[in-house]
Amino acid sequence: MKTSNLNFEAKQYTSKDFDANLPRVILPAMPDTPGEPVAEPTLEEQIAAYQREFQDLDPQVEQIVSALGRLNRRMNVAYGRQTAEIGISNAEWEVLKALVLSGPPYRLGPGDIAKRLGLTPAAMTHRIDRMVQEGLVTRDRDETNRVRVIVELTDEGREKWLEAMRLASVFEEDLLQDLTPAERGILGEVLTRLLRRVEDAQPDADGRLTDLD
Repeated sequence: MKTSNLNFEAKQYTSKDFDANLPRVILPAMPDTPGEPVAEPTLEEQIAAYQREFQDLDPQVEQIVSALGRLNRRMNVAYGRQTAEIGISNAEWEVLKALVLSGPPYRLGPGDIAKRLGLTPAAMTHRIDRMVQEGLVTRDRDETNRVRVIVELTDEGREKWLEAMRLASVFEEDLLQDLTPAERGILGEVLTRLLRRVEDAQPDADGRLTDLD
C-alpha cells in the first residue's frame, strides 16, 4: 500500500470565503457545440454558485453533503465497473448480497428479496429470471409449502459474490490509504451517526424511488 503525508484536515468553508465583496468563482460556459462534454464544476465552484443563488446556504454543511454525494456517485461507478468485469450487473450483485446476508443455506423468497432491495414484484421476477438463466441462483417450489417459491444461491453465484468482494476490498483500501487507523475510526463513527439520524427520520426510505431494471 502506498504511503502518504496527506493531512486529514479538509478545508473548512465559512461565510467569509463567499463574501459578496470577494471575487466570485466563474463557472465554465456551456459549449457551443451540441453534445460537447462539459466538465463538472469543482466542489468549490458548486458551493459558490449555490450561495450566489441561495443566500441562506451554510457553506460548511454544503461542503459535507456535496462531498458525500459526489463520493457515493463515484464509488457506485467504480463498483459497477468491477461487477461488469466479472460478468454480472450491480442489480444482480445486490440479489447475491441479500442471499449471502441471509446466511446458510442462502435461501429467500422472491418477495423477501424484493422488500430488502426496495423493488416491485415485477422487477424482482425479471431480475431472478435473468439470474436463473446465468446460473447464479435457482428458483424452486418450497417442499414444505408448494405455494411458496424459494430462490437459492448457487456455487457459481457465491463465487461471483466473492470475486466482487475481492475487487471491492482492493478499491476500498486504496480509497482510504491516506487515513490513519485513528482517522478511519473517527470517520466511520461520524458517518454511522449521520446514517442513524437519517434512518430514524426516514425509516421507510431503505428502498428506491424507482427500480434499476
